[in-house]
Amino acid sequence: MAVFAALAAGSLMTGASIGHAASRPLNLVAFGDSLTAGYRLPSAAAFPSVLERELKARGRTVSIANAGVSGDTSTGGLDRLDWSVPDGTDGVILELGANDMLRGTDPAVTRKALDTIISRLKARNIPVLLAGMKASTNLGPDYVARFDAIYPDLASRYGLVLYPFFLQGILGDRRFNLEDGLHPNVKGVETIVAGILPTVETFLDRLAAAPK
Repeated sequence: MAVFAALAAGSLMTGASIGHAASRPLNLVAFGDSLTAGYRLPSAAAFPSVLERELKARGRTVSIANAGVSGDTSTGGLDRLDWSVPDGTDGVILELGANDMLRGTDPAVTRKALDTIISRLKARNIPVLLAGMKASTNLGPDYVARFDAIYPDLASRYGLVLYPFFLQGILGDRRFNLEDGLHPNVKGVETIVAGILPTVETFLDRLAAAPK
């Protein structure tokens, strides 16, 4: 997939993490597009692998499956949801919507697909961490307002842990992107992981505290 190049520019600590390490592995699925899949990167450098390593370094017992598909839209994710998120999954990191925006998809379509994904996972008792995306300003203020509102609105509606902007810290910075200027390089993924890590730990603490 091609993630747009012109997006709008947009802690919990380790001691507590170690103290709250799960007694059994928590099985997560990172469910998204090329930003999750690790476009043109070795599998070990993709977002799910790097995040898993960082969490384990903090004493977290966790396994993160890579269910990223390059080029996927929110509707495409919905179509493959059941086989991408198997039974026994403890939680999902949901990262979809960049391709919808890139294609100028009506935000109402994106909202409906993400809402359906979340509601179907909720029906299966699988919690969601929602990774947000932001619209490019060149799409106009109405589109930006409608698209950007999707993620906080859904997080509020379903009581989700929200990371507001998945590309925070790397957008438009050549140091952190491949030569195409569209996808994160190895350092870019590491920067994404460093940014989202406290939010993921909050999510894991919520999973560990949930009634079994």
